[in-house]
Amino acid sequence: MARRIDTTDGMRLLALAHHSGVDSLSKADMKMAGRFALEEIAERHPGHSVEVRVPFCGAVQIGEGPAHRRGTPPNVVEMALTTWLGLCIGTRRWEEAQVTGSVDASGIRADLAEFLPLFSEATLNRW
Repeated sequence: MARRIDTTDGMRLLALAHHSGVDSLSKADMKMAGRFALEEIAERHPGHSVEVRVPFCGAVQIGEGPAHRRGTPPNVVEMALTTWLGLCIGTRRWEEAQVTGSVDASGIRADLAEFLPLFSEATLNRW
């Protein structure tokens, strides 16, 4: 999958969200950061067994396993953009997001805990 968002732009926005809070981003910047993070998880964890959906932002298929081609995938993870960004930058934990109902995950491969956060604090501090 070819990247649509420049790494420098995406990382700068994620670092800003980490340091100043996700809500400090404008709506447009929040969407760009979310799309960049979706591109990143798809690049790091290629495959088609889990669909990660962030409404009004994007969706990607990730993870090894049986490929899904038509209809509703058997493994789906859906969440709001602010939740997605918090999980990616480490200000939210997967388990907490599930317990509070911030994540809707269905299917045997729909646990993303091992993939998140996508970006460490040390990485974000470099930006």
